Amino acid sequence: MDYENLYETLQPLETSLKNNLASLQKLFKAATRESAGGDIKSLARDLNTMAETASALSSALEAMKASVDGFDTRAYFESGDFAAQMLQCCQEKGVDVRGSSPVYEMFPYKVKLDMENQDLYLDRKKVQCIRPRSFVQTVRDSQEKLNRASFNAAAFAAELGDAYDTAVMKLKRQPQSDIYLTSLYKILAPMSRFRKDYDQQSFAFDLARLYISRIEETKNGRRFQFGPSRESNKSIRILDQYGKEQHLSTIRFFNE
Repeated sequence: MDYENLYETLQPLETSLKNNLASLQKLFKAATRESAGGDIKSLARDLNTMAETASALSSALEAMKASVDGFDTRAYFESGDFAAQMLQCCQEKGVDVRGSSPVYEMFPYKVKLDMENQDLYLDRKKVQCIRPRSFVQTVRDSQEKLNRASFNAAAFAAELGDAYDTAVMKLKRQPQSDIYLTSLYKILAPMSRFRKDYDQQSFAFDLARLYISRIEETKNGRRFQFGPSRESNKSIRILDQYGKEQHLSTIRFFNE
């Protein structure tokens, strides 16, 4: 199955509906003038034309309804056709995607397919869309909007530094030790209600923007450095300025 086939079927029917609705509106205005002016002959003619136009509109509407009702949304999801076409659209539009059905990552978003209800989620928000091409374009537009948003890399670095200092004390680590970024995230968003507004994907996106900024020290002169880890569950995946994935696990702040 392919939604694009349904879309191609609907296009001429939508055009027919649009044209017939416009004709009905025009004829209605003429009929009201003719009725007020007593032009009974023209009124009778235009009413007949309106009836014919309404019949054509009804036929187009019934054809559209039959096409939509005949599209098996459950089979489209459960067969894997939707997911396969979504991935193909990601490739065509240059949207980085990782994962497998039913959960994918389109950085910094999480995408979930609800097979049972044929629903699509972008992070926690349900998206009323079963057209892969349209959905992927929505993701791409959202990514571009996020990238255009203002971001104070220096301020974020300072906040990370404060969280790092707290983590060093709480974990009883030596100054300038490597601390997992996931530990800093828990300090920055300590309660579940905070994490709803600032989830780990949002944190990863801020890390990506800091990484891309090339800033390497805070305003007070402390330098910082990201590091890797052998523990994959501690790694935070980001995309750099070239769209290539990087895996950040730890950070340390130090004075030279």
